[in-house]
Amino acid sequence: MLATLGEKIGMTQYFLESGAAVGATVIRSEPAVIVQIKTEEKDGYNGIQLGYKDTESYKVTKPMKGHFEKYNVQPKRFLVEYELDNPGNYSSGDEITVDQFSPGDRIDVTGRTKGKGFQGVVKRWGFSGGPETHGSRFHRKPGSVGMCVEPGRVIKGKKLPGRTGNERITIQNLEILSVDKKKELLVVKGSVPGPRGNILELRSSND
Repeated sequence: MLATLGEKIGMTQYFLESGAAVGATVIRSEPAVIVQIKTEEKDGYNGIQLGYKDTESYKVTKPMKGHFEKYNVQPKRFLVEYELDNPGNYSSGDEITVDQFSPGDRIDVTGRTKGKGFQGVVKRWGFSGGPETHGSRFHRKPGSVGMCVEPGRVIKGKKLPGRTGNERITIQNLEILSVDKKKELLVVKGSVPGPRGNILELRSSND
């Protein structure tokens, strides 16, 4: 199984064997622990539940505390499920580390983008806006959004001001450039979602 979680450390330059420099992201992936095994007979699908980063038991709700105690696993801050064809090959308490990855592997990285708060249409959607000078009073306004008579309302999906960012997105098919098993680090080509410290879901692109 090529799936785990990690934390975005930041971006850097990485020099290929050809001497070319490419942009790369460094991800720290501490060992993730399998909490629960999901089976089609009991849960309706096959998969595993991974826990990432230890936390104090007093920071966990009573239902979640009972969940971790049931599987005899230290409480975790993050829980993520992955569907698998062969969950019977694993058991609760098994650790998933970066050892499973190798340079040249390709992975999909899922995370939440940076939240930018409430923004206007120019920043949120790339509207061109109006004239900036010569008595214009338009500037960065969205302009007309409604109809006159038919249908006489603002249609669904109209691009308007609103909250921007903080969305769950996946960057697919990123190449792993380097794996440091001792420091638990992965270096992937290109960028991944979110700011430094963002928790990321990593999974093989072949799955």
